[in-house]
Amino acid sequence: MSTKRQVHLAAHFPGVNNTTVWSDDRAESQIAFSSFEHFAKNAERGFFDFLFLAEGLRLREQKGRIHDLDVVGRPNTLAILAALAGVTEHIGLVGTLQTTFNEPLELAKQLASLDHLTDGRAGWNVVTSSDAFHGANFRRGGFLDHADRYTRAAEFIELSREFWDSWEPDAVVADPASGTYVDRSRIRDVDHHGPQFDVTGTFPVPRSPQGHPVIVQAGDSDEGRDLAAAHAEVIFSLHTEFDDARAFSDDVTARLARHGRSRDELLILPGATFTIGDTAEEAQERSRAIRRAQVSPATAIAFLEQVWNRDLSGHDVDGPLPDVEPDVDADAITRGRVRHLRDPRSTVAAWRARAASDHLSTRDLVIEVSTRGGFVGTPEHLAAEIDRFVQAGATDGFVVVPHTNPHGLDEFVDRVVPLLQERGVYRDSHDEGATLRQTLGLPDRVRDRQAATA
Repeated sequence: MSTKRQVHLAAHFPGVNNTTVWSDDRAESQIAFSSFEHFAKNAERGFFDFLFLAEGLRLREQKGRIHDLDVVGRPNTLAILAALAGVTEHIGLVGTLQTTFNEPLELAKQLASLDHLTDGRAGWNVVTSSDAFHGANFRRGGFLDHADRYTRAAEFIELSREFWDSWEPDAVVADPASGTYVDRSRIRDVDHHGPQFDVTGTFPVPRSPQGHPVIVQAGDSDEGRDLAAAHAEVIFSLHTEFDDARAFSDDVTARLARHGRSRDELLILPGATFTIGDTAEEAQERSRAIRRAQVSPATAIAFLEQVWNRDLSGHDVDGPLPDVEPDVDADAITRGRVRHLRDPRSTVAAWRARAASDHLSTRDLVIEVSTRGGFVGTPEHLAAEIDRFVQAGATDGFVVVPHTNPHGLDEFVDRVVPLLQERGVYRDSHDEGATLRQTLGLPDRVRDRQAATA
């Protein structure tokens, strides 16, 4: 008899961004600790593997002004996760932290400390940037060429692992009889000389419960996929359509083999929104209302300006798309946002054709192309779809992205999680004392590295 593949779920804390309806009557602060506490405890109640927290290093701007419809007021990720360690017992705590504007020793020390504080529940979502706009908040500014950002990230991870591996598990002796607290022979100095980092020294933190915090990666470019195949243990992907998700899984699996790794060393968890209704019709209606709330007239204009690279503040969002062409030669009017469009002109042409064929206004078109309906339906439908993706190997589960905070996850936990449990694909208890790595079913990275170098 075949064993059903188990569903992994993570919870993405929503801030003020293009998926969050901050104006919803149920929405509360994205800064107050009470919001983080409720969200984390609710995810833990739903037996989620981990809480996923993003971080921004600078406020995005549009036409020289702070873009207040996007992420603002995000406090420090590590401070929040350390505080959440004190009010949770089982759920993993994963933070988004830059390799571009941090240093390996400092970040490796902070992550090892978090792993100690949480008894092995820490994870690191590795992100990069070559953006001089973000870099202006740092002494190095825009020093890093775009082509070097993943080179730096790969070496950053390897050096961090050298730090974490430098203490053997039994290096702390703590023997009052001999007066020995640390056996220096069991601590290796790090002597690293690479193209990005030149480091010689002793790591100040003993080996943490996991040895290595779980490495998560969210890049989708060719370079990002290669970085994930070489180093990541979880991928936070964009691919939530079934065929697209399966194609992404196949692509990453092939890349894993080139790095001497197998598919069971990596979990793929796309970010997925959801809308629940008592009937399919009610869910669809709620989804339409949520997506319309996500794209206010001001948001629609801001979105158009990012593509057209023009001031469109006078455009009527209830009318057709602008009849001018994108300005691809001028300096970008949006700063701090990743631009995914390689060819704005062809994109605009396709949007005009779609708007004409489907009779869409500007705002309606923006809703269609900028928001995700995600999983929409009854609780039974959502559970069945999540199960279908996982059993087919398209994903290993999902990072659930609510549209309000801190209560946006409540209904999913109350109504969908029990149905996944009834299907026999989702746990109904926590494994006491399990590390995040054990919860995710990942190999012991430290043991494997030691065996490889023995």
